[in-house]
Amino acid sequence: MEISDQLLCLFNAEVTVSDDEYVVRVPTSEIEAGAVDPGEVYRVALIERDDDGASADSSSDAASSGSTPATGDATGGGPQPPVEEGEIRYVEIEDIGKQGDGIARVERGYVIIVPDVEIGDRVKVEITQVKSNFAVGETIEDDADA
Repeated sequence: MEISDQLLCLFNAEVTVSDDEYVVRVPTSEIEAGAVDPGEVYRVALIERDDDGASADSSSDAASSGSTPATGDATGGGPQPPVEEGEIRYVEIEDIGKQGDGIARVERGYVIIVPDVEIGDRVKVEITQVKSNFAVGETIEDDADA
């Protein structure tokens, strides 16, 4: 899955009606994490949900729950994801997004998207992309290989 370097955040939100406007609320965690700034204009992409009500791309559950999937850094530069590009992690796939990618969660619900896996797989992944509230990892070994 290709993820644009311009993607600032990813979260689930309900479209509501307020007066004569349709509203998508940005979670406070995205503002606190520094992903978006109030008063700025952003492009918004909406992804449909599955028929069963599950998120079309379940990778955004951490942000929609209000939990901040990051920790503050000592330099005062703001929250940082709990993983780094190039880091090796062992993860268990908890869900599959609509596009077929595996979803794993690590510290504080931070999401790692892993292609070509199944629910329940335990895999060794290398983190290839890191965003404010999710990362992408490539499988380098699964429990069948061990």
